[in-house]
Amino acid sequence: MANRGLSEAIDALKSTRVRMTPQRHAILEFLYESMTHPTADEIYKALEGRFPNMSVATVYNNLRVFKEVGIVKELSYGDASSRFDCVTSNHYHVICTQCGKIVDFHYPGLDEVETLAEHVTGFEVDNHRMEIYGVCPDCKKAR
Repeated sequence: MANRGLSEAIDALKSTRVRMTPQRHAILEFLYESMTHPTADEIYKALEGRFPNMSVATVYNNLRVFKEVGIVKELSYGDASSRFDCVTSNHYHVICTQCGKIVDFHYPGLDEVETLAEHVTGFEVDNHRMEIYGVCPDCKKAR
């Protein structure tokens, strides 16, 4: 699935005439292979050995391009560092309160929540996001 997603992301970039640089490809590849919702700094640290001349600004600029093309979602949680998610379809997140790990899950019953919110409140809903917080299996073991 990661290879297909990566291939589709590359095609989306090419269709918008975004040039595929080695750094851009490596950032995309990292996002699709890790599936960890990394920060820009985490991506930079993971790739700095392969690209010693690459800056953190390069990572941020590429993530901005990916976001504009619609192949990455930016997740902000009120702190200084956003996380980036290459799964752009509707899904939800379970977040570990101990280590910060984020895991995707999908629950079809929640697909109707926007329609219900519009009906009940009169709002025109653009999108929604749901997070569930708890302790991941690794942190539970460590206790």
